[in-house]
Amino acid sequence: MPAAPGTFGTLLALPLYWLIAPLPPLAYLLLLAALFALGVWACEVTGRSLGVADHGGMVWDEVVAFLLVLFFVPPLLFWQAAAFLVFRVFDIFKPPPIRYYERTFKNGFGVMLDDLVAAFYTLLVLAIARTITA
Repeated sequence: MPAAPGTFGTLLALPLYWLIAPLPPLAYLLLLAALFALGVWACEVTGRSLGVADHGGMVWDEVVAFLLVLFFVPPLLFWQAAAFLVFRVFDIFKPPPIRYYERTFKNGFGVMLDDLVAAFYTLLVLAIARTITA
């Protein structure tokens, strides 16, 4: 997507989530670990080939990170939409230490890691919101 590829990558995670959500929790998390490892390799190879370590067109990092977020949020449209918005904010603005990781690790692991931290921040915000509203 020429405009907002990270947003479209995050959206791509939704139908993938609906496909894999029925998996037992351990199988889901093992699949995510495998997808993360695949992403480290694919982002490294693609970044080297394109000459840009974290090219905007590479969105596997958003897909995998948001699949992790979706694993933990309630399977309700409100929570999934909130998760989407919060994740995109963290992925776009990259508050510390996200930007640090993005600048420090110039390889496939770094590409995947900064979105993983954005996912952690998203889950933290949503957990706080859920606690406040409970």
